[in-house]
Amino acid sequence: MKIAYITLHWPRTAASGVGKKIIQQTEEWRRNGHEVIYFSHLHSTNDEEKLVEGERFYFHEGKGIIQRELGRIIAAKKLLQSVKNFAPDIIYLRWGMYTAPMRRISSIAPVVLEINTNDKKEHRHLGIALDLYNRLTRSIFLQSTKGIIFTSRELANDPAFKAFGKNFKVIANGIDLNSLPHYPAPENEKPHLVFLGTPGMAWHGLNELIRFTKENPDIIVDIVGSDQSDITNPIPSNLILHGYLEGSVFENMLSQADAAIGSISLHLNEMEEASPLKIRDCAGRGIPCILPYTDTDLSSIQCEAILQIPNVPDNLTSYSQIVHDFIFDMRGKRIAREEIADAINIAEKEHNRLAFFQRIIDQS
Repeated sequence: MKIAYITLHWPRTAASGVGKKIIQQTEEWRRNGHEVIYFSHLHSTNDEEKLVEGERFYFHEGKGIIQRELGRIIAAKKLLQSVKNFAPDIIYLRWGMYTAPMRRISSIAPVVLEINTNDKKEHRHLGIALDLYNRLTRSIFLQSTKGIIFTSRELANDPAFKAFGKNFKVIANGIDLNSLPHYPAPENEKPHLVFLGTPGMAWHGLNELIRFTKENPDIIVDIVGSDQSDITNPIPSNLILHGYLEGSVFENMLSQADAAIGSISLHLNEMEEASPLKIRDCAGRGIPCILPYTDTDLSSIQCEAILQIPNVPDNLTSYSQIVHDFIFDMRGKRIAREEIADAINIAEKEHNRLAFFQRIIDQS
């Protein structure tokens, strides 16, 4: 197959979770004998050398709304022409807010959408204008797509998508375990709890995590992805804000974690289930994990190094002692790779994805 992989709007760096996923997926597809080109529609950035390799179509983000949107449209038009020149058998489009003239994409080849969130719920956090725009335009992609891959069962059953009646498959996010180190347990005087996040995501629940940190001064909490400018509340002395990390600095920090915690307030998106890459980054390295939501892959695994707590408001407050004791119990322990490999390793997931692509091609 010739596969065009497309993302819209955002620069995808090779070190980011989404960037790693794109790289690992396309490498796995190529290992299976397929031809793949990654097409990126993105706002201009000063860090081009850090981006995922592929064809890039830039627009300028900071020149006013009208100029920005015109630039976004021009970049999308150039992307479509490049995809048409490639003549793919199938197009894999990571869900993004619609921009003109992307409606033409389905005339080039069958499109499979990847749905990794409920956009109707998530976009409420972006303000009235963008929320309304998304609600008015979201059906353009959903009506024209030939198939959908959901990253959770909850999304597949959501009326926001189910109403379109498309062929679909549930494939949770995976990770290439062969590319990850598996750390021995650290020997910390105080145990370290790590959270990997992105600034501005309310459902990550940083306020809850800060409160937990204050109430548990015998635990060091490391937050990666946010710095002082992202936090409005006072910071307790046992909370360390690392900002964005990559490379050996990122690896060294993770190697010192006794436990990791996933997104704490997913209920703010009215979601119960997810398969975040960041928690797979931790589990794949052997770090015991706390799951404050249903993980599509990991929640069904019976493992002493995986703790499930409810996805409810104040969950870290209500279950503070349980979480505290788990973190202390995990000192000197690691998740054995064989316990999670079948659930999260990328190879089988991509085999299933490619089979779905072929099925869509055969039906088109």
